[in-house]
Amino acid sequence: MSDHQEFLSWVHGDLVAAERALFNGDDGPRRAIWSSTEPVSVLGAWRNAVGRAELVGAFEELATTFSHCSAYSLELISSDVVGDMAFTAGYERITCDVNGKTRTMTVRSTQVYRREEGAWRVVHRHADPTD
Repeated sequence: MSDHQEFLSWVHGDLVAAERALFNGDDGPRRAIWSSTEPVSVLGAWRNAVGRAELVGAFEELATTFSHCSAYSLELISSDVVGDMAFTAGYERITCDVNGKTRTMTVRSTQVYRREEGAWRVVHRHADPTD
């Protein structure tokens, strides 16, 4: 399996599972796939964060906002792996409760990843709603 195929397998497995968990109100899996090595950053659809401490706070806050995820999919439009760095760009389609009200949304997301000790970790996310 090529580096790119292995990376995409991780994206469609661990990453998608972590995102779905967040939209069910559990930020633990998302925190686990993010790097604990600086720099890390989020320019998010709901909140920005720079540095691991801000990142954890943002994820905890988001988890209290979301629940009852009935659908999550990631449509990649572009991705690549170069050495120990990778990126993805695509659309996330989500149906979940946001502050108790069911919403369906599409979010454009671009993420940057770093391979650390043989495992992929997210180091940057930029996302915005298409609506």
